[in-house]
Amino acid sequence: MKNLQELLNDSSYIKIIGNVDKDIIDITADSRMVKEGSLFICLSGYHVDGHKYVSEAVEKGAVAIIAEKKISVPEGVTVVYVKNTRTVMEKIAPLFFDYPSKSMRMIAVTGTNGKTTTTHIISHILKKAGYKTGVIGTIHALIGDEEFETHNTTPDVIDLQRLLYKMKKAKVTHVCMEVSSHSLVLGRVEGCEFDTAVFSNLTEDHLDFHKTMINYANAKAKLFSMVSEEGQVKSNKNACINIDDDYSHIMIDAIKDRKLCKLHTSSMNRDAELKVISTEFTGKNTKFICVYKNKEYPVTVKLMGRFNVYNIMAAMSAAISEGIDFNFIIKALTDFTNVPGRFELIDEGQEFSVVVDYAHTPDGLENILTTAREITTGKIIVVFGCGGDRDPMKRPIMGRIAAKYSDIAIVTSDNPRTEDPNSIVEQVVKGVKENAEKYNCKYKVLVDRRSAIKEAIEIARVNDIVIIAGKGHEDYQILKNKTIHFDDREEARRVLRG
Repeated sequence: MKNLQELLNDSSYIKIIGNVDKDIIDITADSRMVKEGSLFICLSGYHVDGHKYVSEAVEKGAVAIIAEKKISVPEGVTVVYVKNTRTVMEKIAPLFFDYPSKSMRMIAVTGTNGKTTTTHIISHILKKAGYKTGVIGTIHALIGDEEFETHNTTPDVIDLQRLLYKMKKAKVTHVCMEVSSHSLVLGRVEGCEFDTAVFSNLTEDHLDFHKTMINYANAKAKLFSMVSEEGQVKSNKNACINIDDDYSHIMIDAIKDRKLCKLHTSSMNRDAELKVISTEFTGKNTKFICVYKNKEYPVTVKLMGRFNVYNIMAAMSAAISEGIDFNFIIKALTDFTNVPGRFELIDEGQEFSVVVDYAHTPDGLENILTTAREITTGKIIVVFGCGGDRDPMKRPIMGRIAAKYSDIAIVTSDNPRTEDPNSIVEQVVKGVKENAEKYNCKYKVLVDRRSAIKEAIEIARVNDIVIIAGKGHEDYQILKNKTIHFDDREEARRVLRG
C-alpha cells in the first residue's frame, strides 16, 4: 500500500482533480483487474484505449485515475491528468512495489534465439548451487518450482514488478529473465536493476516493429547500457557476450563503464574467455571441449545441436559471473534436460524421430535443420509456416532455408492471426520453389496444420526425422478473431498412437 501523493512525487502532471492524500492498495492498467482501493491507469494502446473503461474501473472500486484525455468520474474519485500515462506508469509501478529488483540478483538474457533455454540452464546451475531462483520468460514464470502463466516474453511493467515483488517475498535470490527487444523499447523493464546481461545472437525477426536490423540491435543494446549505469544499488555488474555474432560489437560498445561492468566473452571461432574447440553430436547428447583459463574441460550434456552449445556457453558465462566454480558448473550441466517445446523429442516407440521446436525465425529454422542433419541418417521432413501480423520479409527466407536443408518440406499455417493463412503460405512457398530443384527438396502445401503434421508422420520411415517447427510449447492457434486449442506435441502423439 502506498499514498497517492508519494506515488506522484517523481512524476510530472498537468492537473489534479480531487484529494491526493489517499491510500492506494493496488495499481493496474487493466480494468478487469481493478479491486477496491486501486489506482487505474488509462493507457492509449495499439488496440484498446483504457479511457473507455474508466466507468468499469470506478464501479469495481478504483479510487484514483491517471489519464491523458478528459474523463468523467463520480465525486470522491481523484483524477490525475498527465501528458503520457505510459511514462508515468513506468515510474509509478517500480515505486509502488518497492523496487524489488534491487533486492535480488537479476540475470537478463537477450537475443533472437535461445533465451528460454539459456535462462533455464542458468536457473538449473544456480539451484544446484543452493540458491532459490525465479524464471521469467516465453513459456512461463517460475518462483522456485511454482509455475505462473505469462502472456509476453517480458511482462508489462506493472505485471513484471508485481511478479518480482512476489519473488522477493518468496526469498528468491536470483532471477533469470528473458528480456525482449520490445520490452526494452516499450519501457517494460523500467525500474529494474540488472546485474548480469547476456547476449545470445541477433538474426532477422521483428522487423515489422524495428524496421531495420540496426534498430533491432540498438534495442537489444539498451540492456547493456542499463547494466553498466552508475549509481546502482548492487555491485558485481557483468556483460556476457557471444562474440561470434556479427552484432556483438554493438552490445560491447553499449557498455558505459568497463570498470563498473566486467565483460565476459564466449566463442567457437575466436579467442575468448570461454571457448569451445571440439564438438561431437549424437542422437542422445552433445560432447564438447571447453577452454577456460587456458585449461581444457570435457563437457557432456543431454541437449542436442550446435545452437545449444552456444546456449550452454552463455549460461556458463552467466554462472561464472555469479561466482559459481567452473567445475561445479560442468557437473551441474550433466543432468539438465530440455525445455518444453525446444527440440523436444516425441517418442511413442516409432522407428523414426519426431521433434517439436519453437523455431520461428530463419536462423532458428536453420539451426534445427542442420542439427537434424548431424544426428540422422535418413530423410529430414519439416512441417513449418510463418505467423500472421508479423515480419513478412522472413517468410520467403524461411522457405529457402527449408528447401536447402530438408528432403521434404510441408508448408502449413502457424498463427495466422488476422491475415489470410493462404496468403502467408504463398509467400513462404515462393522461397521454397526458389531452392527446391537446386537442393532436390520435395515440397507440399497443406494449410491445415493438423493435416500437415499427420502427413509428415505418415510418410516418415526408419531413421527419418520429422521436425514440427514454429509453435513449440504453445497449446493454441490464433485464427482471425478467435483462439483455439492446438498443441503440436499432442497432435504428433495422436497420429503416432494411431
